Amino acid sequence: MKRRESAERPSRARWLTTAIVGLLCAAPVPGDIGSCGQPVQRLDPVTFFGAKKNIDCERCRSCGLRAASCSIACGDVAPDAAFPRGCEPLVHDGEVCLRRLLEASCDEYFRFVAEPPTMPTECDFCPR
Repeated sequence: MKRRESAERPSRARWLTTAIVGLLCAAPVPGDIGSCGQPVQRLDPVTFFGAKKNIDCERCRSCGLRAASCSIACGDVAPDAAFPRGCEPLVHDGEVCLRRLLEASCDEYFRFVAEPPTMPTECDFCPR
């Protein structure tokens, strides 16, 4: 019986996502932010939205989801890379959001990409 190579090896998107999440995780832990002379680190929107796009695409594929937002996430167009005016989340906020997306069940992810989409509270950086 022949083994499926693609099922054995992580996809390129998963490797990229893991690398980006790893970079984000190198930031200080919550207790370190602003203490001992360490500056507050703002979340870089380009890095965050790029990582989120990769996670969304990977989760859509692994869960077999077919939604317009899945097509966008798996497409070649760069994601919008800006937070709303006055919204300045910290690196830790982005880490928590991305971890939540990675840990969500397929049923939960379906709600995240459905029309209208919902958002995990961990990703609602600047509630209105």
